[in-house]
Amino acid sequence: MAIGEAALAAKFAVMRSFLDERGWRVYLGSEANALGYGGVAVVARAAGVSQTTVAAGAREAADQGALEALEPGRSRRPGAGRPRAEDAQPGLRQALDGLLEEGKRGDPVSAVTWNILSLRDIAAQMALRGFAVSKDTVARLMRADGYSLQGMSRVLEGRQHEDRDGQFRNINAEIARALADGEPAVSVDGKKKEQLGAYHRAGKSWRPAGDPVRVRSHDFPEQDGTVISPYGVYDIAANRGFVSVGTSRDTAAFAVHAIRLWWQQEGSLRYPGATRLLVTCDAGGSNSYRTRLWKDQLAVLAAQTGLRIEVMHFPPGTQCRCLSYANYRSVCAVADA
Repeated sequence: MAIGEAALAAKFAVMRSFLDERGWRVYLGSEANALGYGGVAVVARAAGVSQTTVAAGAREAADQGALEALEPGRSRRPGAGRPRAEDAQPGLRQALDGLLEEGKRGDPVSAVTWNILSLRDIAAQMALRGFAVSKDTVARLMRADGYSLQGMSRVLEGRQHEDRDGQFRNINAEIARALADGEPAVSVDGKKKEQLGAYHRAGKSWRPAGDPVRVRSHDFPEQDGTVISPYGVYDIAANRGFVSVGTSRDTAAFAVHAIRLWWQQEGSLRYPGATRLLVTCDAGGSNSYRTRLWKDQLAVLAAQTGLRIEVMHFPPGTQCRCLSYANYRSVCAVADA
């Protein structure tokens, strides 16, 4: 870089932060006009911009009377500049939403969640669908839809079967089929056991200043204390959770009884013409695929309700987080099992 260009570059570095897009362009153009022949190329190299930008600024600077007045806060006239990818390619947003729908992470509306593709992979998949979009545009659109960049979570255990993702896709397809037919589909899971009493709980509540709720300094259980076992039933179509709270054990009989209570108090009212019920759950605990009592009690429930009950288990070591985000009823039921 010549000495003159180096001096210009130093001056441009100072001025850039003080000017908006239009002011920066006109300023560069005025410098190019002052240099005369070849000034556009010199200024473009010193500023690190294209010669087209400098030439446009030079024309605007040379004809001050032709400068169009813009609204406060705008550096371009309405409609100027390159159109956004989603505006230039109709259907791009819908195609991207369809590609991401089954991979949404942390979205309570999504039936089943799992890891999504990288930005480059998503851009490549969009290209196969006929849309030219960069990874940066994909990131911008995803942020607008509520996605965020997240770190890894240590939740995987043991080896993963090659058909793990395929099982999630099968479950999601069956849920979509049930919802399209107007049939109920629920996700069930046992939740963390809690001790009743003056024990510490996560979260905050509105209290007078300096008057917090006082609880025990330690969480050691009392000899005669009560431990509750919540069991959640999440209605996927209604995005509504139902919790049964047991005071004994989280058994298969208790799990099915929680589904029975949900059907009696909500499901049968929300789906009066239902002929079948799709139940999705993890592969362990009271609703384990190995537990015979779980299958026996589901058969009893099917006979009582007249429903065809279909169960689909998530692969081992995985679970659905929908129950953490559902719109729960505050108190649903208390039952022993």
